[in-house]
Amino acid sequence: MRKNTNRAGRLALGVATLGAAGVLGSLVAGPASATGFGGNPPTGFSPVVGHVYLDDNTAVENTIGAFDRHADGSLTPMPGSPFPAGGAGTGAGLASQGALQFSSDGRYLLAVDAGSNQISVLRVGWDGSLQLVPGGVVSSDGPTPVSIAVHWGLVYVANSGAVNPNFTGFTLSPWGVLQPLTGSTVPVTNGYQPDDVLFNSIGNTLVGNLTGSSQIESFSVGFNGLLTAAPGSPLAAQGAGPFGSEFRPTDPFQLFVSNAHNGTGLGTVSAFNVAWDGALSPIGPSPFADGQTAPCWVEISHDGQFLFTVNTGSGDISRYWIAPNGALTLLGSTPVSATGGVGAVDARLSPDGRTLYVDESRIGAVGAFAVNGGNLTELPSSPASLPAGATPAGIVVN
Repeated sequence: MRKNTNRAGRLALGVATLGAAGVLGSLVAGPASATGFGGNPPTGFSPVVGHVYLDDNTAVENTIGAFDRHADGSLTPMPGSPFPAGGAGTGAGLASQGALQFSSDGRYLLAVDAGSNQISVLRVGWDGSLQLVPGGVVSSDGPTPVSIAVHWGLVYVANSGAVNPNFTGFTLSPWGVLQPLTGSTVPVTNGYQPDDVLFNSIGNTLVGNLTGSSQIESFSVGFNGLLTAAPGSPLAAQGAGPFGSEFRPTDPFQLFVSNAHNGTGLGTVSAFNVAWDGALSPIGPSPFADGQTAPCWVEISHDGQFLFTVNTGSGDISRYWIAPNGALTLLGSTPVSATGGVGAVDARLSPDGRTLYVDESRIGAVGAFAVNGGNLTELPSSPASLPAGATPAGIVVN
């Protein structure tokens, strides 16, 4: 499950019910960055309402970059950030979506360590700080892990190395312990490069994109957590380089996939209906033109009405309206300002849906955009810089 929707709902409910008392409480008992004012906060002060995390993918020792997220959408580095992940990164950007994921209850953060073929599990503290759980760094059971899918106690990882790539399953205990799931590994042909793996919201379907072969793998998920290839899987993608994917939050049987490698100005986004057995069938005139270059990363509003795709080649974010049947209407594109935006990658919405955060991996920063329906406006405070040496992959928000 790509998004922690249950946790997001609880947070939204808490904000709605606490009101002003909740804001005052955050000033009194919140994280260190929101304390110490002893009276009225300074002019322009915006309370901390959550956090943003990125897998820095730093070489030798991988770290997780963390920011305090303020009510106005701005970000400030969290005290103690970056936090050690335990494994090693590659020191270069990862061509993947979903390198970092929350557990379904929001208590743990799972990160790929692509340089050491491992996965790290970190506990999320009350103040947003991170700490490795005991035994929290485990083998990914394959080369170069790049993407993680989580649905409650079931976890799958896409290992994308040039030799012996695969999808491999694990179980996640309530104490944050990952254990390999016997019999779960699904081999992938050498060179096919899996770059994204994800569950739908009810956990009965798992999908993985094979960028190197322009195919989409789809599986039904058994009660034992093992995968069965869907009829027709792997399916030929509707464009070159299927890359980012997202199930519609309001409909677990609609899937959207970006096609990144069609060429300059020729990007598209595909829309699929998903059957109970995982079989995929195109929606209407899919694929839908993007008009930009290399649409790679996909994010959908929590109400399921709008889709955003980050065009890493042309440096902007395309915006679509999603019809009830899943057909897409292109609304336009919003530039990412820093250095022309080229190299912007993964994106995630805040739980309240009001801010879209974008991993600007090439410059080691995080962009922030105010969301108004299907419109985006970059915030004056954007982008916020990560520590030197970070080549971030994946982004999550709570």
